[in-house]
Amino acid sequence: MATTTHQSNYDASQIQMLRGMEAVRENMGMYLGGNDAAALHHLVYEVVDNSVDEALAGYCDIIIVELRQDGSVAVIDNGRGIPTGMHPVEKRSALELALTELHAGGKFKGSQGYKVSGGLHGVGVSAVNAVSEWLRAEVRQNGKLWVQEYALGAPKAPVKAVGNADDTGTTIVFKPSPTLFTTTEFNFRTLSNRLREMAYLTKGLRFKLIDYVGDREVTYYFDGGIVSFVRHLTREKGPLLGQPFYVEKQVENVNVEVTLQYTGDFNENLLAFTNNIANPDGGTHVTGFRTALTRTINSYGRSKGLLKDGESLSGDDVREGLTAIISVKLFRPQFESQTKVKLATPEAKSAVETAMNEAFGTFLDENPSEAKRIIEKALLASRARDAARKARDLVQRKGALEGFALPGKLADCSDKEPAHCELFLVEGDSAGGSAKQGRDRRFQAILPLRGKILNVEKARLDKMLANNEVKALITALGTGIGETFDLARLRYHRIMLMADADVDGSHIRTLLLTFFFRHMREIIVNGHLYLAQPPLFRIQHGKNYKYVFNEDARDEYIRTLNAGTRYTVQRFKGLGEMNPEQLWETTLNPQNRLLLQVTIEDAREADETFTMLMGDLVPPRRRFIQTHAADVRNLDV
Repeated sequence: MATTTHQSNYDASQIQMLRGMEAVRENMGMYLGGNDAAALHHLVYEVVDNSVDEALAGYCDIIIVELRQDGSVAVIDNGRGIPTGMHPVEKRSALELALTELHAGGKFKGSQGYKVSGGLHGVGVSAVNAVSEWLRAEVRQNGKLWVQEYALGAPKAPVKAVGNADDTGTTIVFKPSPTLFTTTEFNFRTLSNRLREMAYLTKGLRFKLIDYVGDREVTYYFDGGIVSFVRHLTREKGPLLGQPFYVEKQVENVNVEVTLQYTGDFNENLLAFTNNIANPDGGTHVTGFRTALTRTINSYGRSKGLLKDGESLSGDDVREGLTAIISVKLFRPQFESQTKVKLATPEAKSAVETAMNEAFGTFLDENPSEAKRIIEKALLASRARDAARKARDLVQRKGALEGFALPGKLADCSDKEPAHCELFLVEGDSAGGSAKQGRDRRFQAILPLRGKILNVEKARLDKMLANNEVKALITALGTGIGETFDLARLRYHRIMLMADADVDGSHIRTLLLTFFFRHMREIIVNGHLYLAQPPLFRIQHGKNYKYVFNEDARDEYIRTLNAGTRYTVQRFKGLGEMNPEQLWETTLNPQNRLLLQVTIEDAREADETFTMLMGDLVPPRRRFIQTHAADVRNLDV
């Protein structure tokens, strides 16, 4: 038995205890989801959620969010105001408790403050306070304006009245600490999308976002609620139902709202909310909805003879082309984490099932032509899925799963450790040939793509798998696709899209991005997809030269040359015009190249954009082009 030669110093003195605000700063991933841009915006959502709770309780009808010049954010509501009186047990102002104690609030068992709330753990605003360089709370209540200021969660002075107030409400102004976050720059579009979503979810609640930095503002207010929401989401997808299905029902202590619409699309778009808090990972309410949807459609189909004996539609079949919104409201919801991405309350499953079974069954009975349309679409999806399964199995049998029979045109790398490896998807055989010669064969693989790949926005999986370019791409990546997709089998941890800097190149990039977004989204989410940025110009003067990526950079560099310096400018119309050395020097060499990582900041907005750009409807695409034509600086025709 091996023995150690040193004495361990692990004793009671090694045990550390993090208290209050320090615990939040040390564990930002647990409380806020991290310290990146998403976590930064989550701070605003936490404060806004508190104001929304006041609206759900019937005491607030407007919420204003201000992005101020000093980098701070203000959230202003006209609710009752956070209580400022002395707590009978703690002997401190209730406002101070709410802002400085992680588990203090009016939303726990036994509290009569709220019947419905997005804030379960009572750590929302106090967590924001903990990571803010400074925070100021202003409460208008009982005819007085009460104020308290904090620095990294610590009160600077007791709560005090500083003047009179004619109305009621709470204002929270905070400035995130730049030492704790990777960025402290708020994105107007990200915030406006979130507030628009909240306005859809809360009838009669007005949201206003004011950006004093960018001098712009927007207001959202919707009487139609989530039905208006689903109409917005499907407006460019060709709705199949005359009117969206909608049900609102109280099942025991759970209020259930569901709306859905079918479209000619091939993708499912399902949004779930608990007490107006988005649950991107779903949860028990989504499980209940999916179970009821599949059961009700199958039951109706069999009763009307639309399904043959023994024929059954799967969940995937009945959800093809479905856009649905599930919103539940209940007291003390249970989530899997503080960021509330997944609902865990068991009662929500049975409540949604009960509401859907009855109402959706009635909807199908009362709308036989639309019910038939839904089942016919699901049957077509089922047959296409069977065809896709056979095609996918064929691709995988010939592909990476058995003997690594990779595409013949793939120039693979010698290193077999995925974390070290890069795959360049290169437009055209000519550029592919230069890239193969110019690459570092140890860790860089090249897959030339001939022409434009299939537009997967308009094709089911079975048609995709009949396309040679798509098959080659799936086989090279090694992950499989569809039901058998497995990110752990990805053969390259950096995948670069490398296309010409012209209209055709942009189209090819969009086609590839559509493919990854629709069918291999995990590759994007996990940070494996990049856009290579080949230079547009090479400026030579004497023995010196410089590559630049756009006209502005070209002009700026020329201005730096001494007067009278003779120079030549070479413009690369395509990757194929670069020799292998130039391609290595500018686009392949990790020391010199410029890459743009593809991210999904807002999956729903990306979904709408891909539908608009790559879908069947022409008018929305024409409007987009007309709106953004002025933004195009460099266009090759």
